[in-house]
Amino acid sequence: MWFYDVFLSLDVKGILLFMFSFLLIADFIRNRTPANFPPGPKALPFVGNILSLDTKYPHVYFSKLADIYGNVFSFRLGRQPVVIVSGHKMVKEAIVAQAENFVDRPFNAISDRFYTEPSGGIFLSNGEIWKKQRRFALSTLRTFGLGKNTLELSICEEIRHLQEEIESEKGKPFSPAGLFNNAVSNIICQLVMGKRFDYSDHEFQTMLECMSEGLMLEGNIWGQLYDAFPQVMKYLPGPHNKIFSNYNAVKDMLLEEIQKHKKDLDPSNPRDYIDTFLIEMENHKDSLGFTEGNLAFCAFDLFIAGTETTATTLLWALLYLTKYPEVQEKVQAEIDRVIGQSRQPSMADRQNLPYTDAVIHEIQRMGNIVPLNALRVAAKDTTLGGYFIPKGTSVMPMLTSVLFDKSEWETPDTFNPGHFLDSNGKFVKREAFLPFSAGKRVCLGEGLAKMELFLFFVGLLQKFTFSEGNGQASPHPLSFGLSRPQNETSPNGSKQFGLQEGSSGLTFLPSKKSQLTSGLTFKHVTTETISPCTN
Repeated sequence: MWFYDVFLSLDVKGILLFMFSFLLIADFIRNRTPANFPPGPKALPFVGNILSLDTKYPHVYFSKLADIYGNVFSFRLGRQPVVIVSGHKMVKEAIVAQAENFVDRPFNAISDRFYTEPSGGIFLSNGEIWKKQRRFALSTLRTFGLGKNTLELSICEEIRHLQEEIESEKGKPFSPAGLFNNAVSNIICQLVMGKRFDYSDHEFQTMLECMSEGLMLEGNIWGQLYDAFPQVMKYLPGPHNKIFSNYNAVKDMLLEEIQKHKKDLDPSNPRDYIDTFLIEMENHKDSLGFTEGNLAFCAFDLFIAGTETTATTLLWALLYLTKYPEVQEKVQAEIDRVIGQSRQPSMADRQNLPYTDAVIHEIQRMGNIVPLNALRVAAKDTTLGGYFIPKGTSVMPMLTSVLFDKSEWETPDTFNPGHFLDSNGKFVKREAFLPFSAGKRVCLGEGLAKMELFLFFVGLLQKFTFSEGNGQASPHPLSFGLSRPQNETSPNGSKQFGLQEGSSGLTFLPSKKSQLTSGLTFKHVTTETISPCTN
């Protein structure tokens, strides 16, 4: 009663001070950490550490924190404590040795708003639904060519279309980013929808543009703010709202495609992933995520995962080839010796192209396309690096720290294809090469991505030589990682090369025997994205 009387006696300032003090105490109580919890930077009330986060290069910022606090440390994103795991040894401990404990995804505000189906598609679902949907997707993709010669033929046909598009520019500066997105996306479209799109198809281009912009917004400060403070951000205007309008536009296009499939579905002769899913729906009667709504979300996940990372890796391949022309020459010499100019490449050539294979792997390592793996959540109390991780704690494996681990790589900060070659020039696998993550949530599209990267890379270098328009290496630094704006730092914090929008660009020769010369301008070498290929 006395408390009520005191409260009534307060003026407006006193009431506000009381409410602030109450919220401050509540925040402190809510965010108390247990004994032996991983250390980390001091967090502010309500907002946590988000104000100190480098939103353009979070992986660089987290790498610096790992130097201070060790390979297992904590960080507060808004009100959510997250444990960051760094270094090859500790990342493998979390996602492989303790795979069962760190297999599920935690709550994510953006995904919760977009994935209106409780099943959550493929990549963000959990439990039996996730296991069933992942197995079904892998099995279905294999049925329609994944890992088979039929898919190789489809990729080689797409390479031919890509080569023709490049040749048609006839010397005019252009952006290869759109072409790479078109070519790579057409492969997953054939598996999921049973068809490829012409590069000038308006609906196809709209779908790709919505996807790319949505991923960019989700990976930048607006997406991070929405994840940290969804209760506030969902009522505020801003670019974050376009994440959902873009994603819903892609989903609506996929729903239209599903309706087309339903009209001429032949249960005895499925044509693609959508057909097979529709047939499976009859067997499961809306159980284990086999609903029409969830089909759209599963197709969305496959479309995202099957396009963005591979297309972006090909862009970085061109940049590294122009930075190191001696590497490009050596790759082309090996291709000429093994394949020649009279036929297209095949996966059977890979074992005979060790240097080319090593260059592709080093591009993936240095390109560091997905530096921060998607969040996991601890299913039970456990320990990592000697620290206590309570049940329900979100954990983020930092793949950058594995690809640049000084204890695993001879020259981690240098582009060096020798990382993947033995003393005899034979290709060697490296345990710390984890661009697709590892464990139970290893990228579902790893096999497809490897096939596409090899065939597209070899197909391009078999026909074209890439160089700067002025013959000089670009002086502009370039960053890699979750976001890739120009003129910044690489994952390890050092300056790297790159091209600015509107720069003089690159020049290519369609083949070493041809006289045709064209200009190639990278207008958009920035890609801001979270982990599209995290399963």
